[in-house]
Amino acid sequence: MATKVYIVYYSMYGHVARLAEEIQKGAASVPGVEAKLWQVPETLPEEVLGMMSAPPKKGVPIIKVDQLPEADGFVFGFPTRFGMMAAQFKAFLDATGSLWTTQALAGKPAGLFLATSAQNGGQETTALTAVTQLTHHGMIFVPIGYTAGASMYEMEKPRGGSPYGAATLAGDGSRQPSESELQIAFHQGKVLATTAKKLKGAA
Repeated sequence: MATKVYIVYYSMYGHVARLAEEIQKGAASVPGVEAKLWQVPETLPEEVLGMMSAPPKKGVPIIKVDQLPEADGFVFGFPTRFGMMAAQFKAFLDATGSLWTTQALAGKPAGLFLATSAQNGGQETTALTAVTQLTHHGMIFVPIGYTAGASMYEMEKPRGGSPYGAATLAGDGSRQPSESELQIAFHQGKVLATTAKKLKGAA
């Protein structure tokens, strides 16, 4: 039976969604792994999103809380808001109380990826504060360390990403994920999928 990896994300302007696509490719490149993209529900009304110039969401299915236990591993992604995950993703996790009560996600591996407006905009604090969510569910946090190679040491250009996971710098919104950021995202997908496969095989 295939190892299921769910890439679950929230993206307002498309930066996190682009990383998610690359993470899915990386996860799917591991033999025996089925990787699927999911979005969490939007909490803002269309009128407000329009005022914020947010583009239409991609046609990725919206996940429900009770679908999470189906997966063998996760990569959760979101933009940062003042050094923490966006409220839309936090609202989704806040609704997982029934899974926490039964510890339905305990022992499942999970990684994190994100987007910030600048290099000092929460590249590490956003991941650090998100780890608490995994901890209360008994999940296993899987960082990438410095295993992505040369991309992790690029100094010539601004770059998102850290040992905690893939990331991009959105700037004023016009900047899109760079090749090195996408490479790190692909690598993270492989790392999480490989870990999930090993854990499932050992169960």
